[in-house]
Amino acid sequence: MPSLVPAPLARLPWGVLALVSAITGFGLVVLYSAANGRLMPWALPQGVRFCLFLAGALALSRVREPSLKAVAWPAYLLILVLLFGVEGLGAVRGGSRRWLDLKLLRLQPSELMKPAIVLALAAFYDHLPAAEIRRFAALWPAALAIGVPFLLVMAQPDLGTALMIAFGGVVAIFLAGVPVRWFLGGLALTAAATPVALGHMHEYQRNRIEIFLNPESDPQGAGYHIIQSKIAIGSGGVAGKGFLQGTQSHLDYLPEGHTDFVFATMAEEWGLGGGLLIIGAYLLVVGWGMGVSLRARTRFGRIAAGGLTATIFFYVAINLLMVMGLAPVVGIPLPLVSYGGSAMMTVLICLGLLMAIDRDARARS
Repeated sequence: MPSLVPAPLARLPWGVLALVSAITGFGLVVLYSAANGRLMPWALPQGVRFCLFLAGALALSRVREPSLKAVAWPAYLLILVLLFGVEGLGAVRGGSRRWLDLKLLRLQPSELMKPAIVLALAAFYDHLPAAEIRRFAALWPAALAIGVPFLLVMAQPDLGTALMIAFGGVVAIFLAGVPVRWFLGGLALTAAATPVALGHMHEYQRNRIEIFLNPESDPQGAGYHIIQSKIAIGSGGVAGKGFLQGTQSHLDYLPEGHTDFVFATMAEEWGLGGGLLIIGAYLLVVGWGMGVSLRARTRFGRIAAGGLTATIFFYVAINLLMVMGLAPVVGIPLPLVSYGGSAMMTVLICLGLLMAIDRDARARS
């Protein structure tokens, strides 16, 4: 008997789509509470945004892997041009120049660079003969491809996004099989350059590092965010204070409780149980992405899927470490939960690309 469900729909990874929808749904509940029981200004726009981006991810999942490989470098170069455009024509918000105002929409090219750098490096190493992987010629073009957008984004300034671009690119290089000695050399070079980098950082960036090491040194200033975040998380206990019962966010003690520090808002009301639930959901999504990388039939697919999955993982890991005081505050939101479209767009682009690679791998097998 023929199936009532069309084949393209039947082949979709409904399990991971349900997980992503559940994470977003839980995030909408948290945003509803953060707005004191109102759909506006955060929950309703976030829900609409998710539906639009999810539709885009499903459309992206229909693209064949050879097409992804063919457009990887043109997309990277186009986004690089947009990053240069931000330097000269970008709109300034909150003291940073990160957006291009295109009248119909406000575009943040640095977000698009996160999946683009992974695809570009996957295409580079897919074309590179296996015998060349262990030579320096396999490293310096990739390092240049990462370094140019990294420096452009740092100049905006946006340390968190610059680090995300670098992390995704480094994972792609690692998955390509470049010798470990190059990574050890890179770590040594980074350690040696750190004092110089600190000297060229903006004052607020240096403050974030100093406050990470000792938040209590400025409890009413730069350390206020992280202190209030830890109070909110700790006060939630195991079971939480209850829906709409959070005090840190509702009384405005917790800054950015609907964006970067939304996990603290959630943990106060839903406690350790809610925190573990959402972390477990993220881990299942990351596990599925690594499975896509293992199932991929081409070098491009394996590297791209692994790098895209790492990008999602870094979003979650850096945000959680940040709100718990285990990493400096670098402005990385919690994807699908924090209010805002940039991180959601990037994660759903990654999801759509992963579905496309998975679909192609299943078709080949």
